[in-house]
Amino acid sequence: MEQDKYYRITGYYPQDDFSFIIDSNGMFEKLWQFSSYLIQKGIKVIEVSKLEDIIDINIEPVEEDKEHILLRATADGKPEYVEQTINGITHKAIKVADRLYIANNN
Repeated sequence: MEQDKYYRITGYYPQDDFSFIIDSNGMFEKLWQFSSYLIQKGIKVIEVSKLEDIIDINIEPVEEDKEHILLRATADGKPEYVEQTINGITHKAIKVADRLYIANNN
């Protein structure tokens, strides 16, 4: 799977008080372009990661798609941070609905 253009963003849309996790695998050349696109829509960007820097808890990566942003989770309110222990190391994971991942694991 191509990973160099696979990005994940957790965002919060204050106008309607909901949060989400979205992936882009091939639609944007650079991570900042993905973030900028969302900010222009009034979205508050909470976490921004490249796939290679993520530890997925229960979100599987998707195949390359150069035309779509893929919604992975959505929930009312702001995203939560919870502790997740993996291989004896406790990490701060981000949670939206029942979906969890560890952002920027480096």
